[in-house]
Amino acid sequence: LFHRTRRGVELTEAGRVFHAHATAILRQVEDAKASVRNAEGEPSGKVVFGIPHSASNAFALPLLQAVRRELPKVELEITEELTGNLVPQLRSGQISLAVLFDDGTLDEFQTTPLLDERLSLIGATCLPGRPKKAVTLKQALALPLILPAHPHGVRPIIEEAARKQGLPPPNVVADISSVSILRTTLLAGLGHTLLPVMPLQQDIAAGTLYAVPVERPVLTRRLMLCASKHIPLSVASVAVAQLVLKLARDLCESNVWG
Repeated sequence: LFHRTRRGVELTEAGRVFHAHATAILRQVEDAKASVRNAEGEPSGKVVFGIPHSASNAFALPLLQAVRRELPKVELEITEELTGNLVPQLRSGQISLAVLFDDGTLDEFQTTPLLDERLSLIGATCLPGRPKKAVTLKQALALPLILPAHPHGVRPIIEEAARKQGLPPPNVVADISSVSILRTTLLAGLGHTLLPVMPLQQDIAAGTLYAVPVERPVLTRRLMLCASKHIPLSVASVAVAQLVLKLARDLCESNVWG
């Protein structure tokens, strides 16, 4: 499990695999103890919640505030990762709950729909030929596009829609899965992207980026609240899950998200 070096010990590859499983097992033991203690009382204990980069801007802060207000004894840890990294962590029990995109491969998890987000064409306002209204998928696919690397995020949605419409694949000039790097690249005018507006809402509101909806067809992605089918949720995790559903509904009804 370890390499011994002059600087001390380091985990081997087998050690890193074992560490992930051991961490998940220890967390489940703590969850079991907390659930027994909380069986008839106020939820308490630690809940690790996974969220993709492109959804954290809309949801992370409101969730932290809601948990602090309504579940004061719950310690919420939010981890922000690519969807592809969240799946194995949820499968192994390293995280308790996760928001994942419904790409048709979530059957191994308990899933509850949160909301649907519409994709828009987003680019720098300094780019020439800025469209004034909605664009068709065919028009969007012909532009230089900066998209998350396959198969993360919206990439499968876009490629499947292009296939169904008999259109060529997207004209991808860069694969970037980091929202912060994607934002910098868009602001530099190196291309457009196809995403929901929420991850880039501040720049759109400031007028440095623009967003127009995609039509013919309309593209959407569905966000799901996911949990393991095989690892029981603690009382605290169940309480957080219920709060997540309520919060998502409130954000949609107030037009803050969705």
